[in-house]
Amino acid sequence: MQAAFPDLTKDLDATVALGPFTLKQAQGTGPLQARVKDGQLYIIHSEDADALSPELVQARQASLHQINRALITSPESLPDTVFSLNVRDQPYGTAWSYSRPAYAASASAMPPLTRAFLMPHFSFWSWPLPFIGSMSRAADAIARIEETIPFTQKDPRLVWRGSAHFNGAHNPTLRQDLLRVTDGAEWADVQALESYEMDEGGKGHNARRPETTKAANRDAGPNQGNATALMIEDFCRYKYVLYTDGVTYSGRLPFLQMCGSVLLTPPPAWRQLTTHLVRPVYSRDLLAASTSTMTNTQELGAKSKDIHNAWPASAAGDANAVFVAPDWSDLEATVSWLEAHPDVAEGIARRQRDLFVGKGYASPAMETCYWRALLRGWSKVVRLGEGWEHKDGVGWEEYSIYWDEIV
Repeated sequence: MQAAFPDLTKDLDATVALGPFTLKQAQGTGPLQARVKDGQLYIIHSEDADALSPELVQARQASLHQINRALITSPESLPDTVFSLNVRDQPYGTAWSYSRPAYAASASAMPPLTRAFLMPHFSFWSWPLPFIGSMSRAADAIARIEETIPFTQKDPRLVWRGSAHFNGAHNPTLRQDLLRVTDGAEWADVQALESYEMDEGGKGHNARRPETTKAANRDAGPNQGNATALMIEDFCRYKYVLYTDGVTYSGRLPFLQMCGSVLLTPPPAWRQLTTHLVRPVYSRDLLAASTSTMTNTQELGAKSKDIHNAWPASAAGDANAVFVAPDWSDLEATVSWLEAHPDVAEGIARRQRDLFVGKGYASPAMETCYWRALLRGWSKVVRLGEGWEHKDGVGWEEYSIYWDEIV
């Protein structure tokens, strides 16, 4: 795996190096806990589906399918172990999670986790929204766009869609500020989505192509609440794609990283499975030669040192992303600079797609290899507390059930 995907398990390896920890049995509304034995997956404890949103139930199902696929296709035996699966936004150190804090919030509301086991996103199996589907479906659609639209012919605007209501403790007004800064801007196609609902037929009222006019969106009618949404692959028709954290992470990042477009984002407050591969150039460094654009730019605040430690700066010629100011004060200037330096912009865009698509870091092969590495790494350091051998006097062999009976 290291030969195919160098540095893929860098974060996992650092977590395993912290040494053993004790896993407690989940009770009541605790996370799903499962057992791997002889290459088979069993459920030990499952939170009642009624306690989870439909989206979280879908995520849990997808993750179990992913784990099972990694087990049954493994060319070598994987270790027996017991694990906790956390599909909620907030991670903790004794369960597999989709993200972890990159640095502490200013108010210390979310200190960094010392131990964090990151797992692949559920979209590698399926994301049942009408404008996404799955990573594989999106990858095929993105490939067709990238093959037919060169960077120089892409829409020169910055694009973003999302709910204005999802903000975290690190940047509590991030998305509202974005909408304010880009309101009426000719250089941006930034619009809020009100919901991710589907109609009674199971289809979304929201998937439109980017050439759809704003007037048509306005005239879509009262039942077309997401008329401004885009199919996820259509973001790649733009030169500049914008990422924002949500309450914690946002699952759209791996999709944007498959684009041959320039990814712009404030320094993310949350790490995901492959974000350690991001090589950012900071907007301040791009704009440094233009003193007229330096006023109020790249103000990272009291957490500046923590942010730079979490996300070391790269030179523009090595970067695969651009980090802008969290208050968006230099967003327009950065887009203008990139438009004035098309060779730099195209290089950043090319390096992003070359890494995540060309080298396979957004591929099913990467995902499956990582699940197996996670099982191996976790099994080396997890320790079971008292009471795991038997539950209510029943041995595991009798108590455990096949996972597909619960999903």
